[in-house]
Amino acid sequence: MLLRRKVRLLFTTTCRKDCARRVRGVAYGSAQRPRIEVAANAKGGSQLFHRAKTFTRRSIIAALASALFVPISAAQDWPAFKRPAPTAGDWAAIAKLPDFTGVWEAPLGGGGTSLVIPPGAAKQNPQKTASTSRFPTFPMRQSLPLTPEWAAKVEVLKAHAAQDTSAANCLPPGMPGIMGQPYPYEFLLTPGQVTIVGEAYMIVRHIYTDGRTLPTDPDPTFFGTSIGHWEGQTLVAESVGFSPQTTIEPNVPHSGKMKIIERFQLTDPDTMSIETTVTDPVALTQPYTTTRILKRHREWTIDEYICEENNRNSVTSSGKAEVDTTPPPPPEPDSK
Repeated sequence: MLLRRKVRLLFTTTCRKDCARRVRGVAYGSAQRPRIEVAANAKGGSQLFHRAKTFTRRSIIAALASALFVPISAAQDWPAFKRPAPTAGDWAAIAKLPDFTGVWEAPLGGGGTSLVIPPGAAKQNPQKTASTSRFPTFPMRQSLPLTPEWAAKVEVLKAHAAQDTSAANCLPPGMPGIMGQPYPYEFLLTPGQVTIVGEAYMIVRHIYTDGRTLPTDPDPTFFGTSIGHWEGQTLVAESVGFSPQTTIEPNVPHSGKMKIIERFQLTDPDTMSIETTVTDPVALTQPYTTTRILKRHREWTIDEYICEENNRNSVTSSGKAEVDTTPPPPPEPDSK
């Protein structure tokens, strides 16, 4: 699968600039270029140079033909699904669906408040703001129902676990962890698609509700490939194809057969319940289900979250956690 991806990128992304030069390098190799250049300047050089150019053209054609006939995976073929242009009726149907629009965030413990305390709230009611938990409430995690073989694998991994996760290097947690962040999410409903924008790591998830099926051989990604359908007032999303860099839970990897099913529904006009079920016939003996509650904030917008900006945490390839204590550079003087 990675080989197919590399070949595809070779003739798209990497060849957008100076494609001829790059393809020539692939066609006959840089080691032969000096010989061709010398032949062009020697006696009879024009004929040799003509042959060299002919050889180069043929090599380019052969390379392109080989790329065209590389087997294409189901994931690459999946975008061939043709979604018709939305009609007025499609937009009218959106209005009949549950209203998921707006920005949502997990409530905090106790008072059900958010991470944001409005200006002046502490002065107006110091007892309430002082006693409110400053951390989101998460449901008590049940023990993962690991298969004996997978439990043994996890114990070995924990014995050699890194001091920090790859999130220290600004890699997102991936599914299902990305949907458990203490940061806001925005839901956008359009014909044939539900889009989730997460403030953490500026993530974007697409849940396609246009009738397409899941790919049989998806390219592994952090958030997987998702399709959805409506069961009454509930959005049911199915996701497959996850990067091996993601985990079911911290330090608990998944197999290539993991599948995640999410059920989004409103329990009141401004409360959303997300029930997440993880199945993995290799790692789990039974489905693993958790539920999370989000509260809507219609007046909010998603803020910019650039993890790499002044990021001080990191984890090395050997798993050692590091913190950069170098003072930041002084601000530039005002040019005015």
